[in-house]
Amino acid sequence: MKLTDAESHSYWRDGFVCKNKLFTSDEVAAMRAALATDAKISGPQRILEDGSDQMRALYASHHRQSLFANLVRTPRLLAPVQKLLNSDAYVYQFKTNVKSALSGGGFSWHQDFHAWQLEDGLPEARLVNIALFLDDVTEFNGPVVFAAGSHADQSDSRPKAGAQAQHRHLDPRSITLDRDELVELVGKYPLISPKGAAGSVVFFHPKVVHGSASNMSPHPRRLTIITYNDIRNLPKPNGAARPNYLVGDDTDALAIDHRPLLHATEGRQ
Repeated sequence: MKLTDAESHSYWRDGFVCKNKLFTSDEVAAMRAALATDAKISGPQRILEDGSDQMRALYASHHRQSLFANLVRTPRLLAPVQKLLNSDAYVYQFKTNVKSALSGGGFSWHQDFHAWQLEDGLPEARLVNIALFLDDVTEFNGPVVFAAGSHADQSDSRPKAGAQAQHRHLDPRSITLDRDELVELVGKYPLISPKGAAGSVVFFHPKVVHGSASNMSPHPRRLTIITYNDIRNLPKPNGAARPNYLVGDDTDALAIDHRPLLHATEGRQ
């Protein structure tokens, strides 16, 4: 799978581009099952909603579940990333944000890159985020909203030093942009919220401003986000590096695996 020239143009113009139903219903069902299995494994990679036993985020499933290890190498994701970066790439971060039915909390307005620059010493915004819908995304279950074009804004909008959450997981609540910055940005850039069927994918820039509301529907909204980084753009943290479930330490270039996603399991657990 390749992005067309028009789709690449949309990515660089708006900060994101959507591909509908990039994965089949059988593939999505397998991903949901793998996520459910992984969610039962205890450890700091499991982030819970405040005061609740409900999952908010789950990190590094590709370290423990072979299906997700295969997913990061599929040409449907890795080939477009290589085109956008004009470089080889590795997985910088893998997480699934979970919004449970009728209760899943929102994610504050933020820009990913400035937080990673602050926390991890990331030199440049040479990354691509992949948001894969594990559920149908509607206007009711907390879709991501982008300020289209805000990735190109030259204003110095960045979180304050020392904004950390549990286990150095940077929840958007701890890196949110302030009110004045948001009012200015939203005044310049239109808000667009991609929606679609499970299996759809949004490629989005690490500097585009985005956030989402809570899930007010009786349907879950699980969103797997894979962040790929240019192999020439390695983090240079000032202090101790964050653990590898938060920031990938295998920086070798990923090779595209053309085998069918549900069968490419050899050596990937």
